Amino acid sequence: MSISDLIQDTHLRRLAVIYVRQSSPNQVLNNQESQRLQYALRERAKQLGWHEKDILVIDTDLGKTAATTEGRVGFQQLVARIALGEIGIVIAYDATRLARNCSHWYQLLDLCGRTSCLIADRDGAYDPASINGRLLLGLKGQISELELHTIRARLTAGIVSKAERGDLALTLPTGLIRLESGQVVKHPDREVRERIKLVFEILLQKTSLVQTVRWLIANDLKLPRRDKHGDIHWKRPTVAGLGSTVKNPAYAGAFAYGRTRWKTSENTGKMQQTHLPIDQWRFLVRDKYPAYIPWDTYEKIRDMLRDNYAEYDRNKSRGVPREGKALLHGITWCGECGHKMSVQYKAGTQYLCNTLRQQCGVPVCQRLPADAIDDQVVAWFFESLSVAQINAAANVLQHTDRERDRVLAARRQEVDRLRYQAQLAERQFMHSDPENRLVTGELEQRWEEALRELQSAEQSLDDEQQHAPTYAIPAELLIALKDIGPRLPELWNEQEKLFRTSQKKALLRSLIEKVVLHRLAPDRVRVRVVWHGGATTSGDVRVTVGSFSRLSDAKEMDALIVSMAREGQADEAIAKQLTERGHRSPQRNVVLTSTVQNIRLSHRILRVGHQSHPRRVAGFLTIPQLSEKLEVSRNWIHDRIRNGTIKAEKDASTACYLFPDEPETLDRFRQLIDGQIDHLGC
Repeated sequence: MSISDLIQDTHLRRLAVIYVRQSSPNQVLNNQESQRLQYALRERAKQLGWHEKDILVIDTDLGKTAATTEGRVGFQQLVARIALGEIGIVIAYDATRLARNCSHWYQLLDLCGRTSCLIADRDGAYDPASINGRLLLGLKGQISELELHTIRARLTAGIVSKAERGDLALTLPTGLIRLESGQVVKHPDREVRERIKLVFEILLQKTSLVQTVRWLIANDLKLPRRDKHGDIHWKRPTVAGLGSTVKNPAYAGAFAYGRTRWKTSENTGKMQQTHLPIDQWRFLVRDKYPAYIPWDTYEKIRDMLRDNYAEYDRNKSRGVPREGKALLHGITWCGECGHKMSVQYKAGTQYLCNTLRQQCGVPVCQRLPADAIDDQVVAWFFESLSVAQINAAANVLQHTDRERDRVLAARRQEVDRLRYQAQLAERQFMHSDPENRLVTGELEQRWEEALRELQSAEQSLDDEQQHAPTYAIPAELLIALKDIGPRLPELWNEQEKLFRTSQKKALLRSLIEKVVLHRLAPDRVRVRVVWHGGATTSGDVRVTVGSFSRLSDAKEMDALIVSMAREGQADEAIAKQLTERGHRSPQRNVVLTSTVQNIRLSHRILRVGHQSHPRRVAGFLTIPQLSEKLEVSRNWIHDRIRNGTIKAEKDASTACYLFPDEPETLDRFRQLIDGQIDHLGC
């Protein structure tokens, strides 16, 4: 069938639409010939019989891919006008201009077939309503989709091949530049190189991005940042900027490709970028660039930053040392189930293992008082200190002095840079035409600003050089410190107000890897300290309990108190002897006199006759007698007297609550216990 047979008067009475599209903005700017060929289709529409006024060009999709209809406003307008029956023919240079996806292509064919709209390209015109036209157009659409896949596969294969060798020219971070030959070298500016090295050194010392940024700001040190043109600008450090810098593997000399993945967010439905762990990177080529730090240091920094997240309960990291009272916060593990323990400050400081409760809804695994455990671990910590640790501390202070020297060196480099900029501004001003006041005025202003910055930097450098402190320990003082090493725990307690809790935690973590806690009895916890290097220290720690009956040695203490009391020993003497034997009261580290007295009185061992209330009153029952007959606790009766459930008053002569010794009294009490009555009056 010829073209003249396809085109009917019904088609000519409608619009002829020329659809113009290019895939990317780069093609719009550089592939001008493709645009000319597509716009030239107006002449083809005239040849097919349409008048100039009936020809419409849709070119709003220039720079948009045809792999999807999203964002293609021109294509959506085209489809809408086809559905309304306003278009008689759609002309495109080829099928790839309209769609690169067969699902979209066949939807367009179905719509054109229902509205008797023709489709034409540079080869001919087709009727989507006919089987032959649909066959040819279907083949063109499939070839278009296959062509897109082939192009993508070819380009991706080239990129992957280069990335696998580490030759793919990715954007380099500040401090590395790529020469015209393709070789990557460090930045020629010495100040840039030294500042980047200083950042890594301070981060390893401070162990935190926030602390490192604070240190840089406190010392008024800026970081080099590169703009889109490759020029270096010195900017105030930020946590986000510093984090992206220290996590870049290029500073460790490694080429990395595929460090992130794009996935759809479950909350917003939008695409979001997710950072992957090192073992999931697609390609990693070590020793490809000149390194600022070794690779093992880079891995140490990544582990350290991941460990610093406060979400330790979910991520199982140690967390940053904070000001909470619990000294082992973040490094305690449950010896019962093996999960990380959290801290709870409600009703005293406690170490809490609630992982299984959160995951499975079971009761809390362990809840342990923290004070006694902290004291024991601190004691072990100081026992492990020796002259070697004092020498290490002296080396740290010497390192602080070296750090001060690095700051001063960075200041001198900054002054040199500002001096050069001032001299450059001066030369530019001197070589300008004095008659051109518009230029000379601007150059003079730049020169003055450069001189002011130079003067400020020189003044700051002079002040720091004059007032810079020296932290290194003198040899005489170092010897004295070694002599008082055994007294360090005493000094720790005496100077407690001078040290923040976070500093004490950081000091403990310098030697302790983790602490495993396992409750052996209600009042006894097995504590195992794992030191850096693998050595361990274990021991049992007595912790507080809520009542005397929960003490593991309650029966032994009870028997000893009864025996000593019947021998006539005083309560104070009994408490002292029990403390020396290692016994404790429920809430104290020693045996209290009140504990001895309560146990003695519970066995009716009295010192003097008037010490206690009469135990027998004729015709009446006291609370102890009543509780024994009813098999309830004395506290149960006392609580209900206090809240008014049992209405009773003390007898004036005996100062006791007395109840008639009759069967009816016991029956009424049993009804109250069973819930048959709400109140009881005596």
